Formats: sequence, structure tokens, C-alpha cells
Amino acid sequence: MSRILHTPAAPAAIGPYSQAVATGKLVFTSGQLGIDPTTGELAQGVERQTTLALQNLGAILKQAGLGYEHIVKTTVFVTDMADFAAVNAVYAGFFANGCPARSCVQVAALPKGGLVEIEAVAAEKE
Repeated sequence: MSRILHTPAAPAAIGPYSQAVATGKLVFTSGQLGIDPTTGELAQGVERQTTLALQNLGAILKQAGLGYEHIVKTTVFVTDMADFAAVNAVYAGFFANGCPARSCVQVAALPKGGLVEIEAVAAEKE
């Protein structure tokens, strides 16, 4: 049986979807933009958007009793592959104990004019 996760510490969904769904020992997050959850505004610049996207993921995982160390896979969406190095520099700082598997793809556009969006799959430790 699955359960819907929601926390006010991350931005509310901007469409008909949940922040995350937990099923069994897995948590699947929806993509997180670099939105400041206190203002609801998209941050300026790819580094700040990446930071906020990852912080938002962390807040959602915390709601599930998990942390970054539980992430097993992420998907990173960028609107400009030229931002790849800048996103990587921020991203690496969130995974001190080794990075999860990851895909990174360039997309034509993201909601709200975002530059980066990140989704994750996390698993409870066995």
C-alpha cells in the first residue's frame, strides 16, 4: 500500500501530483524546482536553484524519516547543458558519503521558467 507524503517545508505541488509517494521501503519524489518554500518564488541563477531543489528534496525525505544518504537514484533536468558543471558543483556537496545513480538530461523548458529540476528515489537502509 502506498502513502502520499506532504510537508510544508517544501513547495506545494503546482499541479495535480504529490510531493512524494512512499510504497514499501521506497520513496519516489516528484521533481523539485529551485523554489523558496517560504516565498513560493523561483530563485535566481542555476546554482541557487540547484541548492533549493536539493533542499526541497531533503525536506520531503525528512517527512518520510529519510535523508540524502537514502537516495539511490536521481534524475536531473536542465534547460541548458552548459549549466552541467555548475549543477554538479552544488550537487556534489549534498552527497558527502557517495553519490547515488543519476541521469541528467537537457529539456526544452521547465515549469515556472526553472533552470533545473531534480527528482529522486530513496530507499530505507536494509
